[in-house]
Amino acid sequence: MTFLKRYLIPRLIQYVLVIWLGITAVFLIPRVLPSDPVMAMIGMMRARGSTLEPGAMDDIIADLTEMYGLEGSWLDQYWAFWGRLFQGDFGVSFFNFPARVNDLIGNAMPWTLGLLLTTTILTTVFGNIIGGLAGYYSKKPWARTLDAIAMVIRPLPYYIFAFALILVFGWVVRWFPITGGASIGAQPALTWPYIKDVLWHAFLPGLSLTLLGGAVTFQTMKLLVQNVNAESFVQYAKLSGVTEGRIVSKYVIRNALLPQITGLALSLGQIFSGALITEIVYGYPGVGMLLYNSIIRADYNLIMGITIFSIVGITTAILIVDLTYPLFDPRVRYY
Repeated sequence: MTFLKRYLIPRLIQYVLVIWLGITAVFLIPRVLPSDPVMAMIGMMRARGSTLEPGAMDDIIADLTEMYGLEGSWLDQYWAFWGRLFQGDFGVSFFNFPARVNDLIGNAMPWTLGLLLTTTILTTVFGNIIGGLAGYYSKKPWARTLDAIAMVIRPLPYYIFAFALILVFGWVVRWFPITGGASIGAQPALTWPYIKDVLWHAFLPGLSLTLLGGAVTFQTMKLLVQNVNAESFVQYAKLSGVTEGRIVSKYVIRNALLPQITGLALSLGQIFSGALITEIVYGYPGVGMLLYNSIIRADYNLIMGITIFSIVGITTAILIVDLTYPLFDPRVRYY
């Protein structure tokens, strides 16, 4: 009962409250923007040479407003929005009509999950292991060399680093494609030629995320290990004759990993919103690219759908870590 009252129930209440506030903000923010999707659609129709009589235009505006779920007051739209949300229906996309938001996100999500899950795992595993060893053996030449490389890579703006990879590997040596998730005309199938084609296109985006993310994880872990290594319990273990391998793995790196677990939860949660800059630079057909197109086109439903996935993903990941954290750190109790 103590676990339920003092630990689980307060965190579940906080979890629901954060999701509600986040989704409410997502609903309100697009509606205070100056762009109007209905008038934007009318503008597109006129740009294509369509001539509309005043009476017909009023009917079209009324039909579009009803179709996009923008009729009535904001409160009416808000209640209708939650009604659709509980049914798992995010409505239709404004500028990809009649495609539904669920289908658009469903088509883009596998690209983002495949890319970001892989790079997150590689960054976390190798960054923490190599950074932990470099922090403990900080005076070794190889540790200093890796630290110098990380110090050069980490401050680079991501878009500059990504463009540099495109110039070198896409234009100069031409080893990898510079845009897209697969070759034009390639049909999705569980065959080695198609899988190889997808991996070939994902190499540069994955490399850019892994190198920059790995540099951050490496330096963070290195500093954490150096701080833990200076603690009195580590010095006592050394004086007591504990083997160095046990000190590194059981005493130093294990304690330094605790803050990194929280960072991993945030990284996994943010996968659902996509790597926005990565997918824009490389023209990768993931959720980030979809979000960018929805923002510039004021596609309310699509913006809300993608952002809601991100809110739920991040808050769920944090909740899971919060509930399981005592398993990693015995000093933290449920009560």
